[in-house]
Amino acid sequence: MKKILVTGALGQIGSELVAKLSDEYGSHNIIATDIRSGCYEGPFEIVDVTNAQRLYEVAKKHDVDTIMHLAAMLSAKAEEAPKKAWDINMGGLLNALEVARELDLQFFTPSSIGAFGPSTPKDMTPQDTLQRPTTMYGVNKVSGELLCDYYYERFGVDTRGVRFPGLISYVTPPGGGTTDYAVEIYYEAVRNRYYTSPIAEHTYMDMMYMPDALHAIVTLMEADPAKLKHRNAFNIAAISAAPKDFANAIRKYLPDFVLDYQVDPMRQKIAESWPNRIDASAAKEEWGFRAAYDLDAMTRDMLEKIAEKTQVKRSS
Repeated sequence: MKKILVTGALGQIGSELVAKLSDEYGSHNIIATDIRSGCYEGPFEIVDVTNAQRLYEVAKKHDVDTIMHLAAMLSAKAEEAPKKAWDINMGGLLNALEVARELDLQFFTPSSIGAFGPSTPKDMTPQDTLQRPTTMYGVNKVSGELLCDYYYERFGVDTRGVRFPGLISYVTPPGGGTTDYAVEIYYEAVRNRYYTSPIAEHTYMDMMYMPDALHAIVTLMEADPAKLKHRNAFNIAAISAAPKDFANAIRKYLPDFVLDYQVDPMRQKIAESWPNRIDASAAKEEWGFRAAYDLDAMTRDMLEKIAEKTQVKRSS
């Protein structure tokens, strides 16, 4: 990778990925794009990924060699507007893949644990397994995995991707995902010492701290292609946790934190259709994936960073 176009650059992943890529490759080599303007010191373009011609023109103009396609509608939002989600998630992906094919670019797009469904094995979910999701977001992600495989096999596009678990970050607000509670709980713990979870107490899902997710993207994209047996949709994981686990981890630092529950039926149904814990051995073996943060290390860092960000003093 030398010059990289990022779609969805103002989103939860995109905003932090652009910063990391700028540090790694120089901000002048990272072209950030989104449907609205934003604050970024490097090149920035307004791009709606459903506009194929505009996406092609921007990639050609900046002579990029890589597309990192992040623009998408997330799980909970997609259930509220399934047709719009299909148009953005699948139409945008197809347009981005076509640009990569036409300009011979390396290509990354993330899949998700949402690509699994109720009939998928729940514990140590295999890399290759039954995928029958029951959400529009999940259908989009499975379709996207297959489409990226097709563009590699049929056209030789160097497509790569991971299945992200729920991502946790203090930098950018969550954007309508089922795992958003795992970000909100830290903010509310610092601000109010109280949080009402929309997910039931013992509902386990895989999570990951954003620094590990960003490192995984760069590591995969720099990996030797000859070693990639799967290439797209690698399982990656770091933390399997339920709301009660987050609460217990937070109470090590904020003993007076209180967690309550008011379960959102739609989000709970989505959460229950996803794995409890996935097997990331293929990513470890094929390109050396490793997560640096466990639940305690992430909790400590999240609470410290949020306290600094919101200027709220945290008791020890």
